[in-house]
Amino acid sequence: MQRREFLATLAGRLVAAEKSILVHEHILVDFIGAEEIRPGRYDPEEVFRVARPKLEEVRKLGCVRLLECTPNYLGRDARLCLRLEQATGVEIWTNTGLYGAANHKFVPAFARRETAEELARRWIAEYEQGIDGVRPRFIKTGVNKAPLDELDRKLVRAAALTSRATGLTIASHTGDGAAALEQLEIFAAERVAPEKFVWVHAQNERDHAIHERVARAGAWVEFDGISEKTADWHLSCVRHMAGAGLLGRVLISQDAGWYRVGEPGGGAYRGYTYLYTDFVPRLEAAWRRRLLWENPIAAFGAA
Repeated sequence: MQRREFLATLAGRLVAAEKSILVHEHILVDFIGAEEIRPGRYDPEEVFRVARPKLEEVRKLGCVRLLECTPNYLGRDARLCLRLEQATGVEIWTNTGLYGAANHKFVPAFARRETAEELARRWIAEYEQGIDGVRPRFIKTGVNKAPLDELDRKLVRAAALTSRATGLTIASHTGDGAAALEQLEIFAAERVAPEKFVWVHAQNERDHAIHERVARAGAWVEFDGISEKTADWHLSCVRHMAGAGLLGRVLISQDAGWYRVGEPGGGAYRGYTYLYTDFVPRLEAAWRRRLLWENPIAAFGAA
């Protein structure tokens, strides 16, 4: 074993001394679009075989819960998540909601016609009745860059109405900081606390002043997509927020995984261990429990 690999493994074992939660990862994604997605486009058994060792690997590093952020019409598979949870011992939380980013490619026709209230009723029903027997534990949506168009705003309102009725937190793929601020305005109009909003992909906004503004409003600022290529920038984001006294509003994750439907063998499935073996050891030790346990529980709930 090379020295770097040995040190990474040792660091991972030290991080794994405490339980942890990954707040933004994926198991399977189908990018074909809402109008073409349908059952039978992939073999669940193959996905299970590919994903299981990746989950078992990160479980050994202390991960006890993973939020699977693939929304409906983008490949959400609650039944597969449940099977993997039972096989690996990692809790896998699925979601309700719809994803409006990518210029609405993943928004089905009915969602373009229905009102925010009608969409919210659908999502509340999923929460109350379950998805293939699995209750969603958070709301996943997504918007494009600001200014938000009518469809984006409707999806955000529907998410707000659902959150108000169920208590679920909203994780929103967000194009830029201006769109995050615009969403906070919609939540306020619908009497939803900012603490119920997670700004997903906040690392794509390069202005730390906006990170601070959203956090000071009470929302969660999520720096995900952590990888070897991005680690320095992600580290600077976390350190800036800590220096501003806002570490308590920060979430971190990798946006990893991704069995890609339509690619041979699911394509290049990225595992979930980098954060443990390489990124977290670069953080101050006093921050680790807060970022990997306390903040995720505060944002999404304990159970």
